[in-house]
Amino acid sequence: MEGGERLLPKGFPKLKNDTFLRAARGEETEHTPVWCMRQAGRYLPEFREARAAQDFFATCRSPKLCCELTLQPLRRFPLDAAIIFSDILVVPQALGMEVVMVPGKGPTFTEPLKEVEDLLKLRQKVDVTAELGYVFQAITLTRHSLEGRVPLIGFSGAPWTLMSYMIEGGGSTTMAKAKSWLYRHPEASHRLLRLLADVVTDYLVGQVAAGAQALQLFESHAGHLGPEQFQDFALPYIRDIAQGVKSKLKEAALPLVPMIIFAKDAHYALRDLAHAGYEVVGLDWTIQPQEARAQTGKDVTLQGNLDPCALYAPKEKIGELVKKMLEGFGTQRYIANLGHGLYPDMSPEHVGAFVEAVHAHSRHINKHS
Repeated sequence: MEGGERLLPKGFPKLKNDTFLRAARGEETEHTPVWCMRQAGRYLPEFREARAAQDFFATCRSPKLCCELTLQPLRRFPLDAAIIFSDILVVPQALGMEVVMVPGKGPTFTEPLKEVEDLLKLRQKVDVTAELGYVFQAITLTRHSLEGRVPLIGFSGAPWTLMSYMIEGGGSTTMAKAKSWLYRHPEASHRLLRLLADVVTDYLVGQVAAGAQALQLFESHAGHLGPEQFQDFALPYIRDIAQGVKSKLKEAALPLVPMIIFAKDAHYALRDLAHAGYEVVGLDWTIQPQEARAQTGKDVTLQGNLDPCALYAPKEKIGELVKKMLEGFGTQRYIANLGHGLYPDMSPEHVGAFVEAVHAHSRHINKHS
């Protein structure tokens, strides 16, 4: 690794705060654990400074920088988990596609998939250690550097979300190009989704081998699919990944870490997601806690779901909203989070107020219940 000896994924420091892992497994906790999607992000001045003049994907390929960015929010806030700094689009890169980060536009594929024949350009077999070893190195370095403070979460994008980026060539409000494949080329779509599911499975297993203590699968574009399309083109691969990861972890005698599925705007599929093989179901902010509990039952932990824009409110109001959210979900079998990632213009002080409110109100509720 840069300027030093590469650390090995063994002899990790003893975990001091396992509240997040206990909540994920459905065990009792003294307080509700909390972390934030995109907690390592541009809202932190130190993040902007560390990333200045550095290409985004070059940052992702630097284990040392990824480690530093992952640790930054932990230095400011008493969060109950860290999530490795990376990006879901490293998987299409591992398949041989070029993705660049264009200022003001976001991730852009230089040659998106246009015709079915373009699938032949993708690597059909991916050695995840060769192609994504830099992520594994970042996880190992970060797990050591955390010194057991909190667990480290690894993650990947889910197949449909990755496929939609690979066809659209970047972000889209409609995903019309990608969705047209599902209607015009269903067989080719399934071939691509299967390839992605296989790579994602190996990638997530590799993250656990490197030291990740939990895994989150992001189906960020679930809301662009209707219930039937989700049943055909998203849910089977989400299930297969959970099953495949757990099976391969057992084979390799690796820890069976908790897995989280976050399918944004997929309210119609919550019952199915609760039975898809994941210990935790993540929720966006557009569903009521009580409704989510009713749909998912008692055997999974829920994660979410404060509207990220609530953090623009005064600190006192953030506290009130957190209290209401905790009363809705209950403090057990629950991990507090936002319903999506933090935005770049958010105040770090307000993020701190959110974290502290979760701890204070959940402790109070637990004490008086």
